[in-house]
Amino acid sequence: MRIIKKLLLAASASGLALAASAQTGAPSQSTAWPDKPVTIVVPFPAGGSTDMVARAMALHMGEKLGQSFVVDNRPGATGTVGAGSVKRAAADGYTLLVSSLGAFVVAPHLLISVPYDALKDFDYITVPVQAPNVLVASSSQKARTVKEVIAQLKASPGKVSFASSGNGSSDHLSAEVFWQQTGTEGLHIPYKGGAPAINDLLGGQVDFSFQNVNAVLQHIRAGKLHAIAVTGDKRSPVLPDVPTLAEAGVTGAEVYSWQGMAAPKGLPPAVKQKLAEAAIAAINDPVVKKRMVDQGLEIVASTPEAFTAYQAREFARWKNVIETRRITAD
Repeated sequence: MRIIKKLLLAASASGLALAASAQTGAPSQSTAWPDKPVTIVVPFPAGGSTDMVARAMALHMGEKLGQSFVVDNRPGATGTVGAGSVKRAAADGYTLLVSSLGAFVVAPHLLISVPYDALKDFDYITVPVQAPNVLVASSSQKARTVKEVIAQLKASPGKVSFASSGNGSSDHLSAEVFWQQTGTEGLHIPYKGGAPAINDLLGGQVDFSFQNVNAVLQHIRAGKLHAIAVTGDKRSPVLPDVPTLAEAGVTGAEVYSWQGMAAPKGLPPAVKQKLAEAAIAAINDPVVKKRMVDQGLEIVASTPEAFTAYQAREFARWKNVIETRRITAD
Protein backbone atom coordinates (compact mmCIF):
# COMPACT_ATOMS: atom_id res chain seq x y z
CA MET A 1 0.00 0.00 0.00
CA ARG A 2 2.82 2.39 0.92
CA ILE A 3 4.55 1.69 -2.42
CA ILE A 4 1.30 2.34 -4.33
CA LYS A 5 0.83 5.69 -2.55
CA LYS A 6 4.39 6.71 -3.42
CA LEU A 7 3.81 5.79 -7.07
CA LEU A 8 0.55 7.79 -7.18
CA LEU A 9 2.20 10.85 -5.61
CA ALA A 10 5.11 10.64 -8.04
CA ALA A 11 2.73 10.36 -11.00
CA SER A 12 0.71 13.32 -9.76
CA ALA A 13 3.81 15.47 -9.30
CA SER A 14 5.06 14.50 -12.74
CA GLY A 15 1.70 15.43 -14.30
CA LEU A 16 1.68 18.83 -12.64
CA ALA A 17 5.23 19.49 -13.80
CA LEU A 18 4.36 18.57 -17.38
CA ALA A 19 1.27 20.82 -17.30
CA ALA A 20 3.30 23.75 -15.98
CA SER A 21 5.96 23.16 -18.60
CA ALA A 22 3.34 23.09 -21.34
CA GLN A 23 1.80 26.35 -20.13
CA THR A 24 5.10 28.22 -20.00
CA GLY A 25 6.64 26.64 -23.08
CA ALA A 26 3.70 26.91 -25.50
CA PRO A 27 3.40 30.29 -27.23
CA SER A 28 0.29 32.28 -26.40
CA GLN A 29 -2.06 33.60 -29.08
CA SER A 30 -0.48 37.03 -28.68
CA THR A 31 3.14 35.92 -29.11
CA ALA A 32 2.21 33.63 -32.02
CA TRP A 33 0.53 36.44 -33.96
CA PRO A 34 0.27 36.34 -36.89
CA ASP A 35 -0.15 32.63 -37.62
CA LYS A 36 -2.67 33.14 -40.44
CA PRO A 37 -3.36 35.83 -43.09
CA VAL A 38 -4.25 39.35 -41.92
CA THR A 39 -6.93 41.41 -43.68
CA ILE A 40 -6.44 45.16 -44.13
CA VAL A 41 -9.78 46.80 -44.89
CA VAL A 42 -9.56 49.93 -47.06
CA PRO A 43 -12.98 51.64 -47.03
CA PHE A 44 -12.50 53.17 -50.48
CA PRO A 45 -12.17 51.84 -54.04
CA ALA A 46 -8.85 50.50 -55.28
CA GLY A 47 -6.43 52.92 -56.91
CA GLY A 48 -6.62 55.91 -54.56
CA SER A 49 -4.01 57.28 -52.17
CA THR A 50 -5.28 55.31 -49.16
CA ASP A 51 -5.30 52.09 -51.17
CA MET A 52 -1.76 52.74 -52.39
CA VAL A 53 -0.47 53.35 -48.86
CA ALA A 54 -2.22 50.24 -47.51
CA ARG A 55 -0.85 47.98 -50.25
CA ALA A 56 2.71 49.24 -49.83
CA MET A 57 2.55 48.63 -46.08
CA ALA A 58 0.84 45.24 -46.51
CA LEU A 59 3.62 43.95 -48.73
CA HIS A 60 6.39 44.99 -46.36
CA MET A 61 4.59 43.85 -43.19
CA GLY A 62 3.92 40.47 -44.77
CA GLU A 63 7.59 40.03 -45.58
CA LYS A 64 8.64 41.12 -42.08
CA LEU A 65 6.14 38.97 -40.18
CA GLY A 66 6.02 35.93 -42.46
CA GLN A 67 2.30 36.05 -43.19
CA SER A 68 0.10 37.41 -45.96
CA PHE A 69 -1.43 40.86 -45.40
CA VAL A 70 -4.34 41.10 -47.83
CA VAL A 71 -6.02 44.40 -48.76
CA ASP A 72 -9.82 44.22 -48.94
CA ASN A 73 -11.54 47.25 -50.50
CA ARG A 74 -14.97 47.88 -48.94
CA PRO A 75 -16.15 51.31 -50.15
CA GLY A 76 -19.37 53.03 -49.18
CA ALA A 77 -20.84 55.93 -47.19
CA THR A 78 -17.61 58.01 -47.14
CA GLY A 79 -15.63 55.17 -45.61
CA THR A 80 -18.02 54.29 -42.80
CA VAL A 81 -19.14 50.95 -44.27
CA GLY A 82 -15.63 49.52 -44.21
CA ALA A 83 -14.80 51.10 -40.86
CA GLY A 84 -17.98 49.65 -39.35
CA SER A 85 -17.04 46.16 -40.52
CA VAL A 86 -13.68 46.46 -38.77
CA LYS A 87 -15.34 47.66 -35.56
CA ARG A 88 -17.44 44.46 -35.55
CA ALA A 89 -14.45 42.16 -36.16
CA ALA A 90 -12.61 40.25 -33.42
CA ALA A 91 -9.92 42.22 -31.62
CA ASP A 92 -7.22 39.68 -32.39
CA GLY A 93 -5.00 41.51 -34.87
CA TYR A 94 -6.31 39.70 -37.96
CA THR A 95 -8.57 42.54 -39.19
CA LEU A 96 -7.13 46.03 -39.61
CA LEU A 97 -8.35 49.32 -41.04
CA VAL A 98 -6.35 51.75 -43.16
CA SER A 99 -8.38 54.86 -43.90
CA SER A 100 -8.00 58.54 -44.61
CA LEU A 101 -9.04 61.01 -41.94
CA GLY A 102 -12.62 60.98 -43.29
CA ALA A 103 -13.81 57.86 -41.50
CA PHE A 104 -11.95 58.73 -38.30
CA VAL A 105 -12.69 62.41 -37.69
CA VAL A 106 -15.04 63.81 -40.35
CA ALA A 107 -17.88 61.37 -41.13
CA PRO A 108 -18.91 61.03 -37.45
CA HIS A 109 -19.90 64.74 -37.53
CA LEU A 110 -21.05 64.91 -41.14
CA LEU A 111 -23.45 61.97 -41.26
CA ILE A 112 -26.60 61.49 -39.21
CA SER A 113 -25.29 58.17 -37.88
CA VAL A 114 -22.24 55.99 -38.36
CA PRO A 115 -21.88 52.33 -37.30
CA TYR A 116 -19.10 52.98 -34.78
CA ASP A 117 -17.84 55.39 -32.14
CA ALA A 118 -14.58 56.77 -33.49
CA LEU A 119 -13.33 57.66 -30.01
CA LYS A 120 -14.12 54.33 -28.35
CA ASP A 121 -14.28 51.49 -30.90
CA PHE A 122 -10.74 51.38 -32.29
CA ASP A 123 -7.19 50.85 -31.14
CA TYR A 124 -5.16 53.44 -33.05
CA ILE A 125 -1.87 52.03 -34.36
CA THR A 126 -0.07 54.62 -36.51
CA VAL A 127 -0.43 57.52 -38.92
CA PRO A 128 1.99 56.35 -41.63
CA VAL A 129 1.79 59.42 -43.87
CA GLN A 130 0.25 62.85 -44.24
CA ALA A 131 0.16 65.44 -47.01
CA PRO A 132 -0.79 69.09 -47.09
CA ASN A 133 -3.31 70.28 -49.61
CA VAL A 134 -2.32 72.84 -52.20
CA LEU A 135 -4.43 75.71 -53.48
CA VAL A 136 -4.33 75.36 -57.26
CA ALA A 137 -5.84 77.09 -60.26
CA SER A 138 -5.80 76.41 -63.98
CA SER A 139 -3.03 78.04 -65.96
CA SER A 140 -5.61 80.44 -67.46
CA GLN A 141 -6.64 81.79 -64.04
CA LYS A 142 -5.30 85.32 -63.48
CA ALA A 143 -4.94 85.10 -59.67
CA ARG A 144 -1.48 83.79 -58.83
CA THR A 145 -1.13 84.73 -55.15
CA VAL A 146 -3.20 84.24 -52.01
CA LYS A 147 -3.71 88.00 -51.83
CA GLU A 148 -5.15 87.98 -55.34
CA VAL A 149 -7.44 85.02 -54.57
CA ILE A 150 -8.81 86.83 -51.50
CA ALA A 151 -9.36 90.00 -53.54
CA GLN A 152 -11.27 87.98 -56.13
CA LEU A 153 -13.43 86.38 -53.42
CA LYS A 154 -14.23 89.78 -51.87
CA ALA A 155 -15.07 91.26 -55.25
CA SER A 156 -17.55 88.45 -56.02
CA PRO A 157 -18.83 86.98 -52.72
CA GLY A 158 -20.22 83.45 -53.09
CA LYS A 159 -19.48 83.29 -56.81
CA VAL A 160 -15.83 82.20 -57.09
CA SER A 161 -15.94 78.42 -57.47
CA PHE A 162 -13.86 75.89 -55.53
CA ALA A 163 -13.96 72.26 -56.63
CA SER A 164 -13.65 69.38 -54.17
CA SER A 165 -13.74 65.59 -54.26
CA GLY A 166 -16.93 65.65 -52.20
CA ASN A 167 -18.67 67.09 -49.16
CA GLY A 168 -16.51 66.69 -46.06
CA SER A 169 -13.36 65.77 -47.97
CA SER A 170 -10.11 67.35 -46.81
CA ASP A 171 -10.08 69.57 -49.92
CA HIS A 172 -13.60 70.79 -49.11
CA LEU A 173 -12.71 71.39 -45.46
CA SER A 174 -9.56 73.26 -46.50
CA ALA A 175 -11.70 75.66 -48.52
CA GLU A 176 -14.14 76.14 -45.63
CA VAL A 177 -11.32 76.92 -43.20
CA PHE A 178 -9.74 79.28 -45.76
CA TRP A 179 -12.98 81.21 -46.18
CA GLN A 180 -13.50 81.25 -42.41
CA GLN A 181 -10.02 82.61 -41.70
CA THR A 182 -10.15 85.25 -44.47
CA GLY A 183 -13.72 86.44 -43.87
CA THR A 184 -14.71 85.48 -47.40
CA GLU A 185 -17.18 83.09 -49.01
CA GLY A 186 -16.73 81.01 -52.15
CA LEU A 187 -18.95 78.65 -54.12
CA HIS A 188 -18.33 75.02 -53.23
CA ILE A 189 -18.65 72.59 -56.15
CA PRO A 190 -18.51 68.99 -54.86
CA TYR A 191 -17.61 66.13 -57.21
CA LYS A 192 -17.77 62.37 -56.78
CA GLY A 193 -14.05 61.93 -56.31
CA GLY A 194 -10.87 63.84 -56.94
CA ALA A 195 -10.37 62.86 -60.59
CA PRO A 196 -13.46 64.62 -62.01
CA ALA A 197 -12.78 67.69 -59.84
CA ILE A 198 -9.24 67.92 -61.21
CA ASN A 199 -10.44 67.39 -64.77
CA ASP A 200 -12.84 70.32 -64.56
CA LEU A 201 -10.17 72.42 -62.89
CA LEU A 202 -7.78 71.65 -65.76
CA GLY A 203 -10.52 72.56 -68.22
CA GLY A 204 -11.28 75.87 -66.52
CA GLN A 205 -14.86 74.93 -65.57
CA VAL A 206 -14.07 75.79 -61.94
CA ASP A 207 -11.80 78.50 -60.58
CA PHE A 208 -9.80 76.99 -57.72
CA SER A 209 -9.38 73.88 -55.59
CA PHE A 210 -7.49 72.73 -52.52
CA GLN A 211 -6.21 69.36 -53.73
CA ASN A 212 -3.93 66.79 -52.09
CA VAL A 213 -0.38 67.60 -53.21
CA ASN A 214 0.18 64.05 -54.45
CA ALA A 215 -2.98 64.18 -56.59
CA VAL A 216 -1.98 67.25 -58.62
CA LEU A 217 1.81 67.26 -58.47
CA GLN A 218 2.19 65.97 -62.04
CA HIS A 219 -0.12 68.69 -63.37
CA ILE A 220 1.76 71.39 -61.47
CA ARG A 221 5.08 70.17 -62.82
CA ALA A 222 3.63 70.04 -66.34
CA GLY A 223 2.47 73.66 -66.04
CA LYS A 224 -1.22 72.74 -66.41
CA LEU A 225 -2.08 73.90 -62.88
CA HIS A 226 -0.60 76.79 -60.95
CA ALA A 227 0.24 76.18 -57.27
CA ILE A 228 -0.60 79.18 -55.09
CA ALA A 229 -0.07 78.00 -51.48
CA VAL A 230 0.09 74.84 -49.38
CA THR A 231 -1.94 74.17 -46.24
CA GLY A 232 0.87 72.63 -44.19
CA ASP A 233 2.73 74.22 -41.31
CA LYS A 234 5.86 74.16 -43.47
CA ARG A 235 6.61 74.14 -47.18
CA SER A 236 6.22 70.87 -49.05
CA PRO A 237 9.57 69.28 -50.04
CA VAL A 238 8.16 68.60 -53.53
CA LEU A 239 6.96 72.23 -53.91
CA PRO A 240 9.75 74.18 -52.19
CA ASP A 241 8.96 77.43 -54.01
CA VAL A 242 5.29 77.45 -52.99
CA PRO A 243 4.55 79.37 -49.76
CA THR A 244 2.37 78.14 -46.93
CA LEU A 245 -0.91 79.93 -46.29
CA ALA A 246 0.60 81.30 -43.08
CA GLU A 247 3.54 82.76 -45.00
CA ALA A 248 0.98 84.36 -47.33
CA GLY A 249 -0.79 85.97 -44.38
CA VAL A 250 -3.59 83.44 -43.63
CA THR A 251 -3.05 81.90 -40.20
CA GLY A 252 -5.01 79.09 -38.55
CA ALA A 253 -5.72 77.36 -41.86
CA GLU A 254 -3.27 74.48 -41.58
CA VAL A 255 -4.83 71.28 -42.92
CA TYR A 256 -3.29 67.90 -43.57
CA SER A 257 -4.83 64.97 -45.33
CA TRP A 258 -3.64 61.82 -43.55
CA GLN A 259 -3.99 58.06 -43.51
CA GLY A 260 -4.22 56.02 -40.33
CA MET A 261 -4.07 52.34 -39.35
CA ALA A 262 -6.44 51.10 -36.65
CA ALA A 263 -7.83 47.83 -35.30
CA PRO A 264 -10.92 46.78 -33.33
CA LYS A 265 -10.73 47.99 -29.73
CA GLY A 266 -9.19 45.56 -27.26
CA LEU A 267 -6.08 44.20 -28.99
CA PRO A 268 -3.87 42.10 -26.71
CA PRO A 269 -0.96 44.38 -25.68
CA ALA A 270 1.68 42.07 -27.21
CA VAL A 271 -0.17 42.00 -30.54
CA LYS A 272 -0.63 45.78 -30.52
CA GLN A 273 3.07 46.35 -29.89
CA LYS A 274 4.14 43.86 -32.56
CA LEU A 275 1.67 45.33 -35.05
CA ALA A 276 2.80 48.90 -34.40
CA GLU A 277 6.47 48.00 -34.73
CA ALA A 278 5.84 46.23 -38.04
CA ALA A 279 3.68 49.07 -39.42
CA ILE A 280 6.21 51.75 -38.47
CA ALA A 281 9.07 49.69 -39.93
CA ALA A 282 7.08 49.24 -43.15
CA ILE A 283 6.57 52.93 -43.80
CA ASN A 284 10.19 53.68 -42.88
CA ASP A 285 11.55 51.05 -45.26
CA PRO A 286 13.85 52.98 -47.64
CA VAL A 287 12.06 51.78 -50.80
CA VAL A 288 8.57 52.46 -49.41
CA LYS A 289 9.65 55.79 -47.91
CA LYS A 290 11.15 57.04 -51.19
CA ARG A 291 8.03 56.04 -53.10
CA MET A 292 5.82 58.01 -50.71
CA VAL A 293 8.05 61.09 -50.53
CA ASP A 294 8.45 61.25 -54.31
CA GLN A 295 4.66 61.54 -54.59
CA GLY A 296 4.45 64.42 -52.13
CA LEU A 297 3.52 62.45 -49.02
CA GLU A 298 5.28 63.15 -45.72
CA ILE A 299 6.32 60.29 -43.44
CA VAL A 300 4.82 60.46 -39.94
CA ALA A 301 5.09 56.89 -38.59
CA SER A 302 3.55 57.86 -35.24
CA THR A 303 3.28 55.57 -32.23
CA PRO A 304 -0.10 54.25 -31.02
CA GLU A 305 -0.03 56.76 -28.16
CA ALA A 306 0.73 59.69 -30.47
CA PHE A 307 -1.95 58.65 -32.98
CA THR A 308 -4.58 58.25 -30.26
CA ALA A 309 -3.91 61.78 -28.99
CA TYR A 310 -3.82 63.22 -32.53
CA GLN A 311 -7.08 61.52 -33.50
CA ALA A 312 -8.82 63.06 -30.49
CA ARG A 313 -7.53 66.56 -31.39
CA GLU A 314 -8.56 66.20 -35.04
CA PHE A 315 -11.96 64.82 -34.00
CA ALA A 316 -12.64 67.92 -31.88
CA ARG A 317 -11.29 70.32 -34.50
CA TRP A 318 -13.41 69.05 -37.39
CA LYS A 319 -16.49 68.79 -35.19
CA ASN A 320 -16.12 72.51 -34.52
CA VAL A 321 -15.53 73.40 -38.18
CA ILE A 322 -18.43 71.29 -39.47
CA GLU A 323 -20.85 72.68 -36.90
CA THR A 324 -19.68 76.29 -37.25
CA ARG A 325 -19.75 76.23 -41.04
CA ARG A 326 -22.98 74.16 -41.08
CA ILE A 327 -21.50 71.62 -43.45
CA THR A 328 -23.76 68.73 -44.44
CA ALA A 329 -23.27 65.53 -46.40
CA ASP A 330 -25.67 66.70 -49.14
